[in-house]
Formats: sequence, C-alpha cells, structure tokens
Amino acid sequence: MAGVMAVPASYIALGDSISVDDYAGGPGRGGPSLLFRNRDDDFPQWRGRDLVSTEPQASFMLLASDGATTRTLLDTQLPRLAASSVRPTLVTLTIGGNDVLGVYGDTVAAHATIDQVSVAVSHALAELRVLLAPAGRVIVGTVYDPSDGTGDAARLGLPPWPEAVAVIARLNDALRVVARRHGAGVAEVGECFLGHGLKAGDPSRPEPRPPQRDLWLCSVIEPNAWGAGGVREAFWAALHR
Repeated sequence: MAGVMAVPASYIALGDSISVDDYAGGPGRGGPSLLFRNRDDDFPQWRGRDLVSTEPQASFMLLASDGATTRTLLDTQLPRLAASSVRPTLVTLTIGGNDVLGVYGDTVAAHATIDQVSVAVSHALAELRVLLAPAGRVIVGTVYDPSDGTGDAARLGLPPWPEAVAVIARLNDALRVVARRHGAGVAEVGECFLGHGLKAGDPSRPEPRPPQRDLWLCSVIEPNAWGAGGVREAFWAALHR
C-alpha cells in the first residue's frame, strides 16, 4: 500500500508593520521572516530554531503590509490569500494597533475602536479557519507599548494621552479573548517588548540596527532589526507553548 505524501508546511504572515521586513533592514529581516528562516549572523543563538530547519520544503508568503488596519486585513490580505489557493499550515497575525492610532488621543473613540477590532478579528479568524490546511494553526500577536508603560508621550514626540497605556492593555485583552474563542494561539509580543522601548533608549531613532541591541523600536512604533527578533521570539514561544 503506497504511503501518503505529507503536505509541505506553508506559512502565511498577515497584518501590519509589526510583521513586515521594512523597518528591520529589508527582505528576510522582519519577525515572521526570522521565524521562517533565521539570520544566523544576527541571531546565532537562534541557529536551527526556525521553520525551515525542521521542514526544509516549507514555503513562506508575507502578506502583512505597513499601515494595515483590520479593514486592510479583511478587504485586501484575506482575499489575496484566498486567491492564492495556498492552504497554510501556519498563519500569524498582528493587527489592531493602527486602528487605535487612527483615533489617537480620544479615549472614548479608542474603546469603541477596540470593540470594532474584536469583531473584525473574529470575522478574519472565522475566514481563516476555512482557508487553513487540516490541523493548521493561527497565532495572534498582541501589541507593544513604545513607552514601556510610562505613558510618556512627550519623549516619543507625541501629544499627551494619559490613558494610552490602559487603552493598549484593553486592546491586548480583547485580542486574547477573540483569539482563544476561535482556538487561535496568542503570541505575547507586547510582554516580550517590555523594557525595550523608552527604558532602553530613544524609540524615535530611525536606524534599523542601532548599536544598543536592547532598543527594539525605531521611528517610534516600528520594530527594528532587534525588535524583529523579539516578534519572532513571541511567535516561537506561542508555537511551542
């Protein structure tokens, strides 16, 4: 009796700039890219801990985009995935931060936006369940706070918003709830980044590879090369939790 050929692993990264390569220094350097294939020169301690090390035939498609909101996810990224005919074995998703940034400073609007994010992510996860390969997995990432819990918007070059830290915490709680409701894993990106924003240096710096490797952010809200390693770390932990 002939054996059944296993389907090669297929990894799709959806969402916003937390998942893109751009701010980390270019192709292959973002968090999902590192999860798929580690850059041993930058992260020698991660050698052999990536998807291609265990499944050399695995494929990767980066559909995340800079500035993406839940509307981008539903109207652009998921249709692109559906049109590709790929049935992923793994999907990671980072989303929601830009939705809240769109109402920066307005706490009432931010809480309403978080409710909208929950509904949109729920719709997205339901769609993904149909698109996944059998036994495929979805992991939803939380959102980091560049102020490291200080709420010091002035040092970030932003207008004051005293409730911002609490708003981010509520957004992350909402993401956890909707993820678990749909059987998705949760990557604690926000927790992983604690201490790597204002407490480590100046997140407004534009360099993708600052000399201090404990500073993980650039251009205020973007993961630099070292932050991309933190995003990968959170995804990896969720995969093996």
